[in-house]
Amino acid sequence: MLLIFLVTALNVSAQSSNASSWQISGGVSWLSNSINGVAGVRQPLPGWGVSLAAPASRNLRFKIRYSGYLGNNLGAPQHPYFIVAGVQYDHRLGKENLFAEALFGDCGLNGNWGPHQSPGSRASFATLLGGGVDTPVSRHLAMRFEGGYQYTNFTLYKSVANEQPLDSSGYPKNFASISAGLVWTPHPEAHSTGEFGRNRVERQPIKSELVFEDIGSIGHFHIYTSSGVKAGLHAGGLEYDRNSWGQFLGARMDYVAEVLPVAVLNQPTNADFWGNPLSTNMENIPGLAIAPIGLRMLWRDGKRIMPYAFSKGGMIGFSKKALSPTASYENFTLQFSLGVQCRLNERWDFRAGLLYFHFSNNFIVPSNPGFDSTSYSGGFSYHLGKR
Repeated sequence: MLLIFLVTALNVSAQSSNASSWQISGGVSWLSNSINGVAGVRQPLPGWGVSLAAPASRNLRFKIRYSGYLGNNLGAPQHPYFIVAGVQYDHRLGKENLFAEALFGDCGLNGNWGPHQSPGSRASFATLLGGGVDTPVSRHLAMRFEGGYQYTNFTLYKSVANEQPLDSSGYPKNFASISAGLVWTPHPEAHSTGEFGRNRVERQPIKSELVFEDIGSIGHFHIYTSSGVKAGLHAGGLEYDRNSWGQFLGARMDYVAEVLPVAVLNQPTNADFWGNPLSTNMENIPGLAIAPIGLRMLWRDGKRIMPYAFSKGGMIGFSKKALSPTASYENFTLQFSLGVQCRLNERWDFRAGLLYFHFSNNFIVPSNPGFDSTSYSGGFSYHLGKR
């Protein structure tokens, strides 16, 4: 997911001479409390953070941010780090730039963060909602002050050997964060020549496609999940591809969005806390998936054979808790695929590829079995607009 934002940011900056530049920022940060900071023993954590924001489109930027904190509380080290991505909205007010942001991702943590180094979960879903102001120092540099609300969902375990959650209702899940630092704009907004200038470029139709696709599990990877999970997924739906960022590394750079109204998970009828099957009987659970954020790279555009690679991120929901009765109905998805698209005629292409499909709840709840699957991906692509 973070690769999508990074490649998009670099490519947009290279392709768009009339758009605002990308932003690189860094500075010091403070978190309002320790992860084990119970009432009466709260300890703020100092840290640092860096972020990268793509050029703005109608004041909206894609943004990724990393922040890390160091401290000690109740005799235990506190080393949380956040990797989040989302959108930033800018608003110019005089010389200052005001912005608001909504970022989502992961928070990692040392496993001995509980009181007196007792064990706890090491990963959690994370949210950052906030904003700030940039005050210019020079044409390329500005001072940045920002603050926001951060959410995590860590829990203590019974023991190192028994990673079953304890009641952690007294431990913080809601945090405040403040940051101060610098933001660098490598290429401030450029001015285009007028309608009658020498560099006037005639607008070309934007290439876009609608893909009728089908995917299905044919095996398992176990990259982000435990090896005991046994399940399969079959899904079908629509994918939309639009050439939004020109070319990069010889490939056409497309924005990708997907809706899978038919998604069926085949899972054991009974499983333990981490998704290990307790029964050989299987059941089918219907669901729905959407992936609003994606990037496709298409080489040899318009030729007979067109290799492609894509990555998508989104969510999937089922009518029953997925993979474990203690897990969740909703899960986050991540897809990576390599394949070939073959031209059939002026309007239609056929494509086939190998897909890695992952979903997990990102520790929204303590039980997070997760699903990793090797899948086939096939479909027919219809080219929209005039040909």
